[in-house]
Amino acid sequence: MILDTRLEAINHWLQELNFIHYSLTPVAGDASARRYFRLFQPQKESWIIMDAPPEKEGCADFIYIANKLNELGLNVPRILFQDLKQGFLLLTDLGSSQYLYFLNVNSAQTLYEDAISALLMLQSKGSNSINLKPYSHELLFQEMELFKDWYLKRHLGIHITTELDSVFNLLANTALNQPQVFVHRDYHSRNLMLTNQNNPGILDFQDAVKGPVTYDLVSLLRDCYIAWSQEKIADWVSMYRNKATQLDIPVGQDLNEFLYWFDWMGIQRHLKAIGIFARLNYRDHKPNYLKDIPRTLAYIIRIGSQYNELVDLNKILQSLPQSNMILQ
Repeated sequence: MILDTRLEAINHWLQELNFIHYSLTPVAGDASARRYFRLFQPQKESWIIMDAPPEKEGCADFIYIANKLNELGLNVPRILFQDLKQGFLLLTDLGSSQYLYFLNVNSAQTLYEDAISALLMLQSKGSNSINLKPYSHELLFQEMELFKDWYLKRHLGIHITTELDSVFNLLANTALNQPQVFVHRDYHSRNLMLTNQNNPGILDFQDAVKGPVTYDLVSLLRDCYIAWSQEKIADWVSMYRNKATQLDIPVGQDLNEFLYWFDWMGIQRHLKAIGIFARLNYRDHKPNYLKDIPRTLAYIIRIGSQYNELVDLNKILQSLPQSNMILQ
């Protein structure tokens, strides 16, 4: 039997906090080294344990942003106890009802209206009140390099060196030319929880940065895990932009400019996502994410075909083995 020394340390920590007669159940985590456990006690509410090894993840950013978002009135986990040296947090539990499993043609309008309202609050109130590092050109470019290194080279065995660099630079520059606001970076159906009050619950915000105004919206509406028609997406984008304008969130001169930003931001994000999905398989032994690559790649090819500046990228992508690539 392999000993789980960190789980042993969590149990010892909980005993020091005077928890007795409890049980821990693993909770599906995110694409990181963090782990989560749900803590149960008889006749009491449940809590969440975050296990974030300090040498890999740490808790400081999560604590800072969680406290700030709570102050803004957003529905994020509250921190009840913390041990930064060991990398343990005891959090309130937002439940297990991920948006992903409740989104359908009947529920989508209401759920996305709630998610967009919360996003507008993040951008209108969080952009100036929360100290965030910038989403730099270097970071944007490095993210797209994951596509080249992990998907093309490692997964497909295709070695493309400089052919994509000019496209990556163009995508990064377009992102930086957008108005810069609070960016969650993973604002999608697996990190939004359906809650009875103050919906949605928001998770996995510790990597937030100050960056392009369209980033979180494209994460939400061109989700790697669920697809919607172009018409529905256009309606939701328009709804978001109308509300953002009323809140003085900078969203461009007109809808066409905003949609241009939205499309290009999606391509940058989806290139990154495909690289991460491949890396999760090979480095972290999490193969389940591979099934989301065809949907994500299809977004890039479909949107990229609409812009002459991206013709070189599309030629490369359309030459890849992709017979199973369909929108699901």
